[in-house]
Amino acid sequence: MKKTDFKTKNKTDLINLFKEKKESIRNFNFGTSGSKTRNVKEAKKLKKEIAQILTVLNSQKIKA
Repeated sequence: MKKTDFKTKNKTDLINLFKEKKESIRNFNFGTSGSKTRNVKEAKKLKKEIAQILTVLNSQKIKA
């Protein structure tokens, strides 16, 4: 997703999306320890999206 997509969502949607991404990265990390993961670039993408979500949440918090 692009950062502009995150800006259009409300706070509850962003929090739920953040939880999903954190769970995905957790599953990815457990998958790498068992050598089940093939796409190693997925972790970088997930971390970037988590950072973008947190940035939007913090900017909404500052504006309020």
